[in-house]
Amino acid sequence: MNWKIWSLKKSIWVFHVNAGACNNCDIEIVNLLTPKFDVERFGIKLVGSPRHADALLVTGVGTRQAVIRVREVYRQIPKPCVVFLIGACACGTGIFHKGYHVAGPLDKIIREVDPNAIIAYVPGCPPKPEAMISGVVKALSAI
Repeated sequence: MNWKIWSLKKSIWVFHVNAGACNNCDIEIVNLLTPKFDVERFGIKLVGSPRHADALLVTGVGTRQAVIRVREVYRQIPKPCVVFLIGACACGTGIFHKGYHVAGPLDKIIREVDPNAIIAYVPGCPPKPEAMISGVVKALSAI
């Protein structure tokens, strides 16, 4: 087993990118860091640089302006990494599917950069913190 895959299962460091979200999902992500859920006890930690991250956490629909940055951030993360698409908008563009500002579903945009990307979906508007924790656990157990 690859040492990087093994280390992903033990302690995952996450870099968060907002790709045009309404901030409901972002508020729930911040809720994960509060003492009620305290995901840091599981080794899940938000980091300030994509170069230190094991995973990319993306919220939002994927606007034309944000997609450029999402691609660049994904290129900077050491591989292999996991991409978590949080919320209905990130999972498939949600109610904005015909919006003029939407570049497309984020999973297709990330797969343009890396066809072998590991992508996990956590749907909901916004998803509950319990659902996000469950999504992370299921994704890491599937690796």
